[in-house]
Amino acid sequence: MVKEGDLVAIFHSIHRVMKAEKLLKQAGKEVMLIPVPRQLTSDCGLAIRFSQESRAGVEAALAASGLEIQELYLRQQKEFVCLDV
Repeated sequence: MVKEGDLVAIFHSIHRVMKAEKLLKQAGKEVMLIPVPRQLTSDCGLAIRFSQESRAGVEAALAASGLEIQELYLRQQKEFVCLDV
């Protein structure tokens, strides 16, 4: 479900991840709501997947609405690398 080079954003709660998905889709960003990959942990169980190319736009749209990504991961060589948010 998460391809090499994709980013996975984890939020503090299910409410925030759902709000982020709605906001990003309204802003025309290509994102997908996914279950949190098994290698990662999250209380809410859902995350948002998007491409590296859209990272700046996604982060700007979220910041403008006051939403913050709790953790951001890059899928790299079958592993997830934690990135600075």
